[in-house]
Amino acid sequence: MEKHVLITGGAQGIGKIVSLYLLQKGYGVTVWDNDKEALDEMANECQEASLKIDCVDVSDEGQVKIALKNALIEFGRLDGLVNNAMIAANKPIRELELDEWNRVLAVNLTGPFLCSKYAAEELKKVRGVIINMCSTRAIQSEPNTEAYSATKGGLLSMTHALAMSLGPEIRVNAISPGWIDVSAIRKKSAAEQYPLSEADQLQHPVGRVGKGLDIANMVYFLLQPENDFITGQNFVIDGGMTKKMIYVE
Repeated sequence: MEKHVLITGGAQGIGKIVSLYLLQKGYGVTVWDNDKEALDEMANECQEASLKIDCVDVSDEGQVKIALKNALIEFGRLDGLVNNAMIAANKPIRELELDEWNRVLAVNLTGPFLCSKYAAEELKKVRGVIINMCSTRAIQSEPNTEAYSATKGGLLSMTHALAMSLGPEIRVNAISPGWIDVSAIRKKSAAEQYPLSEADQLQHPVGRVGKGLDIANMVYFLLQPENDFITGQNFVIDGGMTKKMIYVE
């Protein structure tokens, strides 16, 4: 029976690249997303038998429970959960409405809680893995990102809490991407390649902006059973930007 990984927010951006990468590596992949248009496009693009696609709002407990049951009927096991689904509401705090704040928390923080809670029983059976897609926004910020940054900080803390609560059967780690250019990896109505300048590339100590495969490679690494001494950790993949000292000249 093939190994099976569930990826939330897997129909666009980093999530889509991770999903397709793991399919290439021989995994059965379940993709959850709340964007029906993006899901339909992904289904048309990739008709592999090892891919299951479902429209799910990860902040809805009932939907999570039903969709997980369906995924298990399809694959019979669960080896990994990648909590990747996220939204943002970046605007000045005086303009940020309470319902907008609550919706960001619901998707970005309650969603990973619910998915981890209900996936844990199956993951324990195979000494599985939870990977939380965090962000460098958990440790540094730009203006007007209060809701998004708060959820990523919370998800980072939830990662090490889950690692303690679910170990030793389940390993839990976080990945914090920096600037990963997935501007073209969107549904057709939203895809628009960002024009990366030389300055964009060279400001990174490694000399380039990140790619989705930079994250997919780390997800794959953390899923491997030979790396079972790693848990509760946060892997910052940002081309060195968070280590770069910047002064106004």
